[in-house]
Amino acid sequence: MTILSTRPVPVPDSRTEISVVEPAGFTAAGFAPSWLRPIVAERLMMVVDATLIVVSGIGCAVGYLLATAGVVGKPEIYAAASILVAINFVLLTIVQQGYQIKTITDRPRTFRMTLTTWTGLFGALLAIAFTMKVSEGFSRGATISFYLVGLFLLLAWKTVAARWTAHALRSGAFANGRAIMIAEFGLASSSNAVDDLGQHGYRLMRVIEIPAKEIASPLLLSSLAPRFEELINYAREHRIEHVFLLINWSRQHAIDSILDALKILPVPVHLVPDPNTARFLRYPLSGASNTFTAELRRAPLTYRERALKRALDLAGASFALFVFAPVMMVTALLIKLTSKGPVFFRQTRHGFGGRTFKIFKFRTMRVLEDGPTIQQAQKNDPRVTPIGKWLRKTSIDELPQLLNVLKGDMSLVGPRPHAAAHNTEYEQIIGNYAFRHHVKPGITGWAQVNGYRGETRTLELMQKRVEYDLWYINNWSIWLDLSILVRTALISFGQPTAY
Repeated sequence: MTILSTRPVPVPDSRTEISVVEPAGFTAAGFAPSWLRPIVAERLMMVVDATLIVVSGIGCAVGYLLATAGVVGKPEIYAAASILVAINFVLLTIVQQGYQIKTITDRPRTFRMTLTTWTGLFGALLAIAFTMKVSEGFSRGATISFYLVGLFLLLAWKTVAARWTAHALRSGAFANGRAIMIAEFGLASSSNAVDDLGQHGYRLMRVIEIPAKEIASPLLLSSLAPRFEELINYAREHRIEHVFLLINWSRQHAIDSILDALKILPVPVHLVPDPNTARFLRYPLSGASNTFTAELRRAPLTYRERALKRALDLAGASFALFVFAPVMMVTALLIKLTSKGPVFFRQTRHGFGGRTFKIFKFRTMRVLEDGPTIQQAQKNDPRVTPIGKWLRKTSIDELPQLLNVLKGDMSLVGPRPHAAAHNTEYEQIIGNYAFRHHVKPGITGWAQVNGYRGETRTLELMQKRVEYDLWYINNWSIWLDLSILVRTALISFGQPTAY
C-alpha cells in the first residue's frame, strides 16, 4: 500500500508554513469494511486452530478405530481429549504472542512455534495420562495419527493464513483507523513508521511536515496557529480517530506546543519514536518505579535459567549418547580402518566467559591443526579424508561433543565455538564478537539453523553469524532451545555448506 504520494514534497522556504502531503488514492470508497481489523484476524486464527484440532482429533480416532476394530467405542472420550488439546494449544500460542499479526506473517517463527508447542503439548498430556493411569483408554494408533494429521493441518493452515495476511497488509485491508501524522520535515521519508502504521490498522489521511526551523522556534504555537486551526477543522470533517507525532524526542517544547494546540480534539495523540530512539526501543523495556530503561544488553542467564538449561543439556546429551552409541562405535572403527591417526580430534576453543577448553570431534582430516594459524575447511579440501567428507556432511563428526556437554564445557544449543586462532582474529575486527561468550557454546545454534554453518569465506558471513548468535543470547528461552534442536534434527543431513 502506498502511504505517501510519489510526487516530490515541496521544500519549505523561509516563510512560516507547513507542507501537507496528500496520500495517494485514499478515497472513502477505498476503505476496507469496518469490521476488518487486526484483532478480527487474530481471533479468526484462534478459532480455526481450535476447529482443526478438534476435527482432526475426532476424525483420526473414528477413522482409525473403524479401520482396525470396526467399531468406534466411546467417541465422547476422544472428543473431550481433542477439545482439551485445542484449548491448551490456543492458550500456549497466546502466551507466546503467536496470534499477533506480525507473528502470523512470520512463517519460519510460526512453524517453529507450532511444532514445538504441538509436540510439547502432546508429550505433557501423554505423561499426565500415563501418571493418572488413563492412557489405557486411548488407542496408540489413533493418538499417533492425531499428532501427525493435526500437525500437518495446522502447518498447512498457517501457511495459507500467512500468505493471506501478508497480502492483506500490503493492500491496506486492515487500515481502517483514520489518522493524520504531524512530522518534522524529512523524518516521514526516513522512518519506517509511516509504512508500519499503514499496514497495521491506520489509514493516514494526511501527513503534515513542519520545517526544522519552525520546530525549533519558541513561538511555534503562535506562528502556526492558523494552520493548526485548519488541521483541527480537517480532523473534525473527516472524523479523524488518531493523531501521530513523528518529531525528534529532544524537541520537548515543540511536542508540548503541538499537544496544546490539539487539546480541543477528543482523539488520542501518539508520539512515534524518531529513527534514533526507535533503534533502542527494539530492546526489552524494564521499569523501576517511574524510571524505564531499554535493556541494550542482557546479563548472562540467571541461576534458575542456567539450571534449567543444564538440566536439558544433561538429559538431552545422555539420551543422545544412548541412541547414537552404535553409530559412534561404527564411525570410530571406520576412521581407524581408512586413515592413520587418532579417532578423536581435540582442539582448543573458547567457552563461557572466554575460558578455554578442548573440544572433541571425530577426526575428518589428515591433519590435527591447533595453534595460532588454522585454515578453515573449504569445498573439496584435500585435507579431508574420504570418510571424513561423509561425516562432515551428515554432522556425525560433531557427536563426540556430547561428551563436552556432559563435562559442562558446552551446551546442546549456543553459539558455535570457533578455533582459538579464529576467535582471537574475529574479536579484533567484529565489535560485539566477545559477547558470544556470555553463554556456553553449543553443538548447534540459532545461526546454524538459519543457514550460517560451515566455512565463512567473507567477513560479512561471520558478522551475520555473530548477529544471529547475539539475538539468541538476548532472546533465550527453553522453548527456543527445543525448537533449535528440532530444526537441527530436520536439516542435519545434506547441509550444503558443510565441507
